[in-house]
Amino acid sequence: MEDDLVRKISTHPKYLELKAKRTSFGWWLTLAMMVVYYGFIMLVAFNKPFLSQRLGDGVMTMGIPIGFGVIVFTVVITAFYVLRANSQYDDLTDAVRKGVLK
Repeated sequence: MEDDLVRKISTHPKYLELKAKRTSFGWWLTLAMMVVYYGFIMLVAFNKPFLSQRLGDGVMTMGIPIGFGVIVFTVVITAFYVLRANSQYDDLTDAVRKGVLK
C-alpha cells in the first residue's frame, strides 16, 4: 500500500509542479544568501580599512551595520520563503493530497 501511495504522489502533476517551484525558489534564495554572506566575508578578508572606518565620534565602525545587515537579510529571506510557502506551496500540497487520497 505504501509503495503505491508513494508512486501516486511522485507522479502527480501538482507534486511535480510543487517540487520544481520549491527547488527553483530555494536555489535562488541560497544564491542570494551566499552572495550576501560571502560578500561580507570577502570584505572582512580583503577590505579591512573600509570596515574599520568609524561612523561618527563613537566606537561604531562600518562593519557593525553591515554585519547586522547580513543577519537582517537572513531573517527577511526566511520570512519571504515562509510567506511564499504559506500562500503557494500549501495550496499545491493540498491539491496533491486531495488528488492522491480521493
